[in-house]
Amino acid sequence: MSPLLEMCGIAKEYPGVRALADVTFELRAGEIHCLVGENGAGKSTLMKILAGALAKDAGSIVVNGQNVALHSPTDAQAAGIGIIYQDYKLVPELSVAENIFLGQEPTKQHSPFIDKKKMHDDARKLLAQLGEEIPTDLTIAMLSVAQRQMVEVAKALSRHVTILAMDEPTASLTEHETVNLFRVIRQLKSEGVGIIYISHRLEEVFEIGDRVTVLRDGKVVLTTEVAQVDKRRLIQSMVGRELEDEFPRAELTRGEEILRVEHLHAHRLHDINLTLYKGEILGIAGLVGAGRTELARVIFGADKKSSGRVVLEGTEISPDSPTDAIRAGIGLLTEDRNQLGLILQMNVRENISLASLSDLLAGPFISRGKEEALAARYVSELNIRPHDSSMEVEKLSGGNRQKVVLARWLSTDAKVLMFDEPTAGVDVGAKYEIYTSINRLAQHGIGVLVISSDLPELLGICNRIAVMCEGRVTGVLSRDEATQEKIMTLATMMN
Repeated sequence: MSPLLEMCGIAKEYPGVRALADVTFELRAGEIHCLVGENGAGKSTLMKILAGALAKDAGSIVVNGQNVALHSPTDAQAAGIGIIYQDYKLVPELSVAENIFLGQEPTKQHSPFIDKKKMHDDARKLLAQLGEEIPTDLTIAMLSVAQRQMVEVAKALSRHVTILAMDEPTASLTEHETVNLFRVIRQLKSEGVGIIYISHRLEEVFEIGDRVTVLRDGKVVLTTEVAQVDKRRLIQSMVGRELEDEFPRAELTRGEEILRVEHLHAHRLHDINLTLYKGEILGIAGLVGAGRTELARVIFGADKKSSGRVVLEGTEISPDSPTDAIRAGIGLLTEDRNQLGLILQMNVRENISLASLSDLLAGPFISRGKEEALAARYVSELNIRPHDSSMEVEKLSGGNRQKVVLARWLSTDAKVLMFDEPTAGVDVGAKYEIYTSINRLAQHGIGVLVISSDLPELLGICNRIAVMCEGRVTGVLSRDEATQEKIMTLATMMN
């Protein structure tokens, strides 16, 4: 049987950067073909070409045995191709139904006006097909991340896709939501839809994939049946070298107390008590909605506490804003790096220097030489790719954007650094580099707090793990005590 999709000899170059070189990728009907690789390996570029959003420099695309020219997203839709990007392409102010049928709204018979009843009825049918009962008159802004994901799938189905590419679909989903999404993906597979599944969570490749292709530096280095490969070989193919350990170990010496939270109450937080020490990595675990991010935002001065104390190096602080927290020596790497952590239209150099401008002054002006030297140092240390600090951040991959945020805080004299989901959407090689940087911070006596939904990550890098449930700390586990089972018990109050 001929493949559903053949991408042959695909090439794409930018000035000074070869994004794709002679890439061949094949997809069969009713197959889940996983596409993996480090950030910057070319996965997103290949999918943008398939979506008609980016012109290829060379190569051919064949769908159902026919050569197709994909000059626009409209061309891709006409060929039965749907793409669900990691940063959802939904309009927050429009309703669920309006988003699903955006650009293809049903009209009343013999009339140019939209048939709203039919649009909402059809939207409900599509969502029911996915096992969802989301009210179709709700705006996208009112939905959870998981619900938005399902709206994206329904939107793709409304266009009768036979090829569906999904880019990091579980990056912000809970375990329960991921199980539901996998059920939907398997259902689509059974109906003959070909699925291209992009993920940095390699365990998902083995759970749901039929075949896997690895891209490295814009080239295909491996295509194989999932059953014929193990995790170690996948990682080696992705990074081009052996990683001795998924989580780099470091000898950390815990020092004196650096941060203490006492009887902290806020909008969703109840009587929080925590202590962080110099040279320690303290993990914060819990299900979505447990209050982990809210705790970090209160400490950082982004949200107000109603009562309680935050004590830094023995002195009570009450930051009224993030600026106050930064001056006190507290930094936060936000979960939503694109919206809250970066200014995408500015370049790498400018983003790195944002938190340390006062140190870069030459008189009343910022010294360009100092700024460039600072950026060059961290571009090299963190292996930010491309190695060009003048490149706009919006042109970087997710993992390299995260490194830019990390570089900004490394350049300050922070005493406490808080990481919220530091490796979400980040490849295994970049994860290793981020973990190494976190270890280095702790070795230099900084107190590090890591919020993560990835339990193996917390178990792999943290000295202690505090578990939250419904706005409360339900337990604190040492590295020797902590297991996934104990964390989940505390996270669901099953103690």
